[in-house]
Amino acid sequence: MIDRTEILAVATDLSLAPDVVEKDYVLGWLLAGIYAHDKLAPAWAFKGGTCLKKCYFETYRFSEDLDFTISDQSHLDEGFLKATFAEIATWLYDATGLEIPADQLRFDVYRNKRNGLSCEGRVYYSGPLGRSGNLPRIKLDLTLDEILALPLVERPVGHPYSDLPESGIKARCYAYEELFGEKV
Repeated sequence: MIDRTEILAVATDLSLAPDVVEKDYVLGWLLAGIYAHDKLAPAWAFKGGTCLKKCYFETYRFSEDLDFTISDQSHLDEGFLKATFAEIATWLYDATGLEIPADQLRFDVYRNKRNGLSCEGRVYYSGPLGRSGNLPRIKLDLTLDEILALPLVERPVGHPYSDLPESGIKARCYAYEELFGEKV
């Protein structure tokens, strides 16, 4: 894990609050963990504003959540998600020192307005800023019932921090035309 001074330096350079930069840092590593997981990588399609920011346009607004379309219905299960993200938390800690307390993982499966299954997750973390008290969180939005018009693409994940792995971080993403179509 990078140290606090790197987060503060990036925040100063970009005129952003340090907690926004820390969340961007954690988002990158959480994506690395998701796409390093053998069950999630082939079944999760990254989409939304954070996908635009992290995989297409470095200057796009900073986002705070991760949105995915899931192709395997068995993944929208609270037990599966808690167990899988506990594995990802261990992987992240071993790879970076980032802490994601497994006992604070939250996943709520529900029927969306189209009557399809969706899930809202919350992943709490302790990052480089090392704040005490209530931990910051990343929200996950997972859906099953989205119809893709274009094939998914593998894209590098922007991670402008000193601990970027040599092989980089990659994600399976919506094509940018589809992302923009969703935003309209």
